[in-house]
Amino acid sequence: MHSDAGSCQGPGEKHGAIEMEIELEESGVTEEEKTGDVTVLDTSRTRGEADDSPPGPRLPDGGYGWLVVFAATWCNGSIFGIQNSFGILYVLMLNEQEDQKDSAVQFKTAWVGALSMGMIFFCSPVVSMFTDRFGCRRTAMGGATVAFIGLLSSSFTKSLGLRYLTYGLLFGGGSSFAFQPSLVILGHYFRRHLGLANGVMTAGSSIFSILLPLLLKKIGDSLGLAHSLQILSLFMFIQIILSVSYKPLVPSGEKAANSRQCLHKCLNMRVFSKVTYRVWAFGVATAVLGYFVPYVHLMKYIEETFKDNNRNWSLLVCIGASSGIGRLMFGKIGDLIPGPKKVYLQMASFWVLGIMSIMIPLCQVFETVIVVCIFLGLCDGCFISIMAPIAFELVGPQEASQAIGFLLGLMAIPMTAGPPIAGLIHDYLRSYQMAFYLAGVPPIVGGTVLFFVPLIHGRILKRQENRDDPSADKVLISQSVLNGDMLPGCPNPEPSV
Repeated sequence: MHSDAGSCQGPGEKHGAIEMEIELEESGVTEEEKTGDVTVLDTSRTRGEADDSPPGPRLPDGGYGWLVVFAATWCNGSIFGIQNSFGILYVLMLNEQEDQKDSAVQFKTAWVGALSMGMIFFCSPVVSMFTDRFGCRRTAMGGATVAFIGLLSSSFTKSLGLRYLTYGLLFGGGSSFAFQPSLVILGHYFRRHLGLANGVMTAGSSIFSILLPLLLKKIGDSLGLAHSLQILSLFMFIQIILSVSYKPLVPSGEKAANSRQCLHKCLNMRVFSKVTYRVWAFGVATAVLGYFVPYVHLMKYIEETFKDNNRNWSLLVCIGASSGIGRLMFGKIGDLIPGPKKVYLQMASFWVLGIMSIMIPLCQVFETVIVVCIFLGLCDGCFISIMAPIAFELVGPQEASQAIGFLLGLMAIPMTAGPPIAGLIHDYLRSYQMAFYLAGVPPIVGGTVLFFVPLIHGRILKRQENRDDPSADKVLISQSVLNGDMLPGCPNPEPSV
């Protein structure tokens, strides 16, 4: 980020700042100009102005920013509310299939929801590139439009093959392009209150995960699958309109640099040179193989085991509610845990999640399944809330955005494969017991891998101390970074290592 003109002390620096202003005037560009999807901020300060604010662009920290928070909340809530409620749509799709004697019908149907969820993560590295190149607004509007088309077109067919395309690829891929800018845009409007803004968005989006199963149960039973998908598509249509509010704010001196360095930044693979990141990414990717299985198959399992399809929707409500509580609670707890030791919290969440998945077939009464689902939701909230803080600790603020994007991409294949594999096991064994037992193994294995991340980090730090070289591998040392200092889309200068 360029230095503020008003903070210059020497006459030469002041003269350079005046020349910069003259060049801006000659080119017809002012500091208050708005071009395209980017609002250029006035970052200058006068000598007499109190300089008690954090360095960098002045962000609104409220006002119009709360409209952006509402739009981001609607986006996150709609996308993941629909994804997490797929268990209800899954049952409706099974009932709609004409050939119920097909031995692989559950395996084939599970691919619809698995493809959709997998595409959200698989497209993440590409979405980062589009967001940096075209801006949050255009990327989000385009993604919401594709997701709307995918959901709406899914209502006009009963073919699983076509729904792989419409619901799986179009809705899933479009959701990815709509979702990721909603995470980026908050950092453009909030600095001091970014934690509060994220908390509001998290709590608000969790309400969708609570209410959408109720809605789908009502309209699914009375109107059927086709009309249910049409109603759900309205959520994405509203998101198209709300995405208009995503107007990124960047410092004026960096706008041109963003375009020049976009390709270099998006293809930056430097995060994989850090052994702690590689181990963390491998552990998380392993754990999510069984992560999405309960969301898809739990409804059908309850129907087959307890012969009860009137209360099974309440399980998704419990998962959604406890996930919202877990995001708020563990987000605060994560702030109290120093450095990469936050990984231990994520490790524990994977272990508990795996154990809960194994316990599902052992539940003899419906109420015990509710207890299991509450723990599943808490683990989900813990995993999501501390993913970004861990990335910041392991790779530093400059490369955190790339680290998260690559991690989500790595998660795509195992998360997509999990539900179909569970459906295939059910089709051959005619029972979900073994499917849930096996679904609990990957989270436990992945959590065990995460156990070694803080240990490796500690060994690297100790090696640095022995060499008495504090400049080596600086990104591994926990840094105190103000929220919003490093906005995605800003230049990615070469680090000091």
